[in-house]
Amino acid sequence: MNILICSAGRRVSLVNSFKRELTTRLPDAKVFTSDARPELAAACQISDRYFKVPSLSETDYIPRLIEICKNNDIKLLIPTIDTELRILAEHKKELEAEGITPLVSDLEFIRMCHNKRLTHEFFKSIDILAAKEYSKDNYSLPLYIKPINGSRGVDNFIIREETDLNSYHFENDNLIFLEYLDHDKFEEYTCDLYYDRKSSLRCVIPRKRVEVRDGEVNKGLTERNEIISMVREKLSTLPGVFGCINIQFFKHKETGAIYGIEINARFGGGYPLSYLAGGNYSGWIIDEYFLGKPIEDKFDVWEDQLLMLRYDNEILVHGYKS
Repeated sequence: MNILICSAGRRVSLVNSFKRELTTRLPDAKVFTSDARPELAAACQISDRYFKVPSLSETDYIPRLIEICKNNDIKLLIPTIDTELRILAEHKKELEAEGITPLVSDLEFIRMCHNKRLTHEFFKSIDILAAKEYSKDNYSLPLYIKPINGSRGVDNFIIREETDLNSYHFENDNLIFLEYLDHDKFEEYTCDLYYDRKSSLRCVIPRKRVEVRDGEVNKGLTERNEIISMVREKLSTLPGVFGCINIQFFKHKETGAIYGIEINARFGGGYPLSYLAGGNYSGWIIDEYFLGKPIEDKFDVWEDQLLMLRYDNEILVHGYKS
């Protein structure tokens, strides 16, 4: 019963969490990784073994993934990037027919998460506030512009003056004009949610984003606050949603108003903080998918006010030849 963490890249902490939890449960099981360039991926260097795979756009990606899994007794796939979620969801039945479980939510949910406009509509449908969207010929400054299907802060713009706008903003149909939620007035949180195999919410951990680098939290703080009760009330069950997802919220510093921003249907880059605080999503996945143990509510198992300060570290590969 081995695990493959796909597109592992820099997810060293994620790989280590699964290795640690397997050791206490299934000591003979392994955590493998895959990447298009595994020799240059830090997480691949610390996994039990790595595999080179085609890029996600190649037609032989899924056949190669199946081949790797069948040859190495891999029963569970853990995706880590947005572009991979849709591919695995589209081929979920094919993978399951081969005895391989991709830990991925249903395709409809993933499509909604990838489309910021649909995500805002989803928030509104469950009575969670979302930033107002403007038409490009009728808007109010200041303004926030971002792509409908973007990630990692690419093509995000804060527009404070009319002169900050140009033809690119107006002519690019993938960019949407939104109400600007000022960071001076709002605190930003990413919440790690765990959904069991029945799509029931079992844990939620808000992480305040103290500092962000390249779209990923660099300094974060766990915090018990009113976001938890709101999430438990409005998102207690999400049919077709499984494992770890994360939702970004803005909370007004004075009024306490909470706005939903976006949803990622996967492990987020800040998950190591939740894990180290006691949100053992890695272990719970092993319990559910390998050992058949149901997961009970885990809302009170994690440490409040735990601060994470990230730093760069080195992994050395001896004898490497390009």
